[in-house]
Amino acid sequence: MTQKYRSIHNLTHFDGMESLTSAECPQNHNKNLMKGAPSGLLLKTNMSNPLTDLLNERDYLLADGATGTNMMAMGLPAGQAADLWNLHSPEKVTDLHKAFLKAGADIILTNTFSSNQFRLSLDHAEHLTTDINAAAARLARSASQSAGHPVIVAGSMGPTGELMEPHGTLSHDSAVKAFTEQANALAEGGVDVLWIETIFAFDELLAAVTAAASTGLPVASTMTFDTAGRTMMGKTPEQASEFMRSSLPPLIAYGANCGAGPSTLVDTISRFSRCAAEDDIIIAKGNCGIPQSIDGKIVYSGDDETMWRYARLARDCGARIIGGCCGTTPARLKTIATALHGYTPGESPDIKTIEASLGPIQKSKKRSKRPNARTST
Repeated sequence: MTQKYRSIHNLTHFDGMESLTSAECPQNHNKNLMKGAPSGLLLKTNMSNPLTDLLNERDYLLADGATGTNMMAMGLPAGQAADLWNLHSPEKVTDLHKAFLKAGADIILTNTFSSNQFRLSLDHAEHLTTDINAAAARLARSASQSAGHPVIVAGSMGPTGELMEPHGTLSHDSAVKAFTEQANALAEGGVDVLWIETIFAFDELLAAVTAAASTGLPVASTMTFDTAGRTMMGKTPEQASEFMRSSLPPLIAYGANCGAGPSTLVDTISRFSRCAAEDDIIIAKGNCGIPQSIDGKIVYSGDDETMWRYARLARDCGARIIGGCCGTTPARLKTIATALHGYTPGESPDIKTIEASLGPIQKSKKRSKRPNARTST
């Protein structure tokens, strides 16, 4: 029986790809990048596409907030895939997009996080994969046209929920095939960029980006670091940065989303920034605090002050695309927008500053002390 996403929380220190041994950015790698040497396969902002064109005009862009948690508040039944609303309740999907746009979002993600054949099969809807993705893209595109400002429509692609060989039964070719089906449908529906998110394993990320890049659209990717500052497969932000910058088809932007709360997310972005070239586009899309069960409902601990501080610290760390993930309502996104408007970034914060502002950071037992992300060489 195929192992599902929800059953692998105990697998934290390996994945199917060759391990990167250093927990810090290789010194020669960082120096070469800062001199303008080729940065793996990462695309640069002078390559024309809607996302980088907009970033060439602005210092940062505001990405949207949560999809699933907001849809549950809108009446999504417990246990039902939010993705099915693209066909059954399209007006609610459109309403959420418009709420984020009203809050100031420059980037909206399609309601397709679980719209690959493996995740849809849990709702016996895998035969609707193409229809769901194409419909979601059209809904987001339609909503964007009423925004009154330029909007990037990003096609969300989440994990399959399967373990890849040799730890599971999913082969690289099967993963690429599934992601290609989704990517093609999103492209057909009219997205500007394909946005691969909440990935925790390098082998699955490779399959997803390979599929997405085959459409000819620009590709962005974020990973999730929710296990003592590492991915569920035990990879550090430094290792992920190295992998995404040198081991994949071209990426237009990269970073982190979801995870273990805003403090750990900001720390992750700081560590990405330390490994980045000057013109890399880094994404920060953190949760609105930590989820808590109150009276049978999942409530996120973050408030307006939390998200205000998170946004500015992420900007200080060098993130140029900032938004929210789980628990981030349109109202909280408006707070982020207000915090960033007119803000001049300061020095990249150290761990002490992050924890004083946002609370404790999840730390790896073997994690070494590092210098300031902005001033290290």
